[in-house]
Amino acid sequence: MSVPKGVKRLIERFERNRDAYRSRDYNEAQVRLELINPFFKALGWDVYNEAGYAEAYKEVIHEDAIKVGGRLAGPGTNISKGQEVIDEH
Repeated sequence: MSVPKGVKRLIERFERNRDAYRSRDYNEAQVRLELINPFFKALGWDVYNEAGYAEAYKEVIHEDAIKVGGRLAGPGTNISKGQEVIDEH
């Protein structure tokens, strides 16, 4: 499997701007909007629910409350296919 062009562009952008991305002034929201969301979109995920799925069937749920050690924590991002959760952060 080859690396999608969108992912290659993100890697190049990160390498060009590494110092800015690693600075304390670059916040979590910026990372998500400029790197994480475009990364998943480049891999074919419906990051912005363009398909119009109901909440239970979205591929990505932003700011989702997640369970950590049996307790609800959040916000995080839920990445799933249908109702099968693939990753929670």
